[in-house]
Amino acid sequence: MRVAIVWNCDHTGVINQFGQPCPEEYRPGGAFEREVAETSERVVAALQEGGHETLLCEGDKGLLTKLEQFMPPDPQARPSGLVFNGAEGIQGEYRYTHVPAMLEMAGVPYTGSSPLGHGLMHDKVITKRLIRDCGVPTPNFRVMRRGTENSGDLRFPVVVKPRREDSSLGLQLVHEPAQLRQAVEVIVTRYAQEALVEEYIEGREISLALLGNGELEVFPLVEHDFGDRETRLMTWEAKYTAMATPPKICPAQIGSSLATVLRDISVATFRACQCRDYARVDIRIDNRGQPFVLEINSMPALSMSSSYVRAAMTAGHSFSSLVNRIVDVAHSRYSGIGEVPDL
Repeated sequence: MRVAIVWNCDHTGVINQFGQPCPEEYRPGGAFEREVAETSERVVAALQEGGHETLLCEGDKGLLTKLEQFMPPDPQARPSGLVFNGAEGIQGEYRYTHVPAMLEMAGVPYTGSSPLGHGLMHDKVITKRLIRDCGVPTPNFRVMRRGTENSGDLRFPVVVKPRREDSSLGLQLVHEPAQLRQAVEVIVTRYAQEALVEEYIEGREISLALLGNGELEVFPLVEHDFGDRETRLMTWEAKYTAMATPPKICPAQIGSSLATVLRDISVATFRACQCRDYARVDIRIDNRGQPFVLEINSMPALSMSSSYVRAAMTAGHSFSSLVNRIVDVAHSRYSGIGEVPDL
């Protein structure tokens, strides 16, 4: 099968440099850009090992022309290929939705969530409201633009972060109400969006990797071991700076009954946010053993050091078999093979 691997390693392929820019942390030359480039090369090699014909593409204004040449229209209107989507967008709001929307319009199948799923995930406030309505526990929160709004019954310390970013961009831990205004101003000024202010949950942090659509497979749980660190948070630096990255324990040492609860609420989160094919759910467990869903990532990192890949390998996958399995799951969804997910 022809598989085009689509990523965003170059931020110049647009008509105008207009609208909300991609944060500086994603710009060329940084740790994130290097990780994306390395991962894309590994995905290409994995798909070639799986017998697929591959093409590596930028998710920019020239994408559809390249795809039309690589997978020309079939006379019987059947898809002649599939996109492995790893594009996080270049600029504008809800960047994760841009490439999937282009592919939907062009009639090209692709891995991962739809524009709706990515949009729901990318807005952390909507995510929290959706899962809370389904009975999934999540930390209490407020949305702020000034930091002087009534914090209501929020208990400090609180975590302050942009409403619509990922990879822990802008994340701050605020211990006192007097510090809140400045923290919110940083978010609003730097990221041009509202701040999500939520209660900090002291405890263990667990990531759950999910694969599938009907009967979801939940890989072994991954714990981020903060040890005796003063800051027990997965910040940007903790994710993309080797010296700051906490060790991962997989499988996490979690009792069977609690592990079942974590799997159930991760699946419920996946369903509530309309995710497809694969995703990662991040959960905090407080000192009383109560879990709280922090967020879901509808396009989890596939670097060799990522929680998703670590969990899959613990489950018995190689990197190659994981990548090809994601393609198989997406292909089955489009072909109508397999169980239809409960709605």
